[in-house]
Amino acid sequence: MAKYELATVGGGCFWCTEAVFQQVEGVEKVVSGYAGGHIANPTYEAVCGKKTGHAEVVQITFDPAVISYRDLLNVFFGTHDPTTPNRQGNDAGPQYRSAIFFHTPEQERTAHEVIAQLEVEAIFSAPIVTEIAPLPEFYPAEEYHQDYYRNNPMQPYCAFVTAPKVAKFREKFAHLRRG
Repeated sequence: MAKYELATVGGGCFWCTEAVFQQVEGVEKVVSGYAGGHIANPTYEAVCGKKTGHAEVVQITFDPAVISYRDLLNVFFGTHDPTTPNRQGNDAGPQYRSAIFFHTPEQERTAHEVIAQLEVEAIFSAPIVTEIAPLPEFYPAEEYHQDYYRNNPMQPYCAFVTAPKVAKFREKFAHLRRG
């Protein structure tokens, strides 16, 4: 049986981030949720009300024998804008911040290395503002948020925001795409 690991990242709306990582070979499961806040068991309404400090995140269960944590981070940085504090496109607020919540010291080190490499390569025209912090607690989002893009591809947000991110992943990371 494979030994799975967890990665937890926030790259704006979790519907978009979830849809991208569900396309990645070696990813077993993606759960939308909340992390990085100061209250237990937050609700979507409370998080969107900017009162909890949580970010919308996805928790990724992956097989490191198939995809590395570093490659997951490359997909993460390649499919959102890590240079805009508390914003992704029209989605604004601290819940949409770019964040990596590490599970191990090795993940923390890898996150810093990936960011340093991106900055050396000047991939982005502004500094990366991605938060790197230990995962204090992960709270799964409400059931209707899970598999949102798969279940609602014609919903306007999905059609105009999520679908282009998925297409960007498919083009830029075709070598990492599931089957």
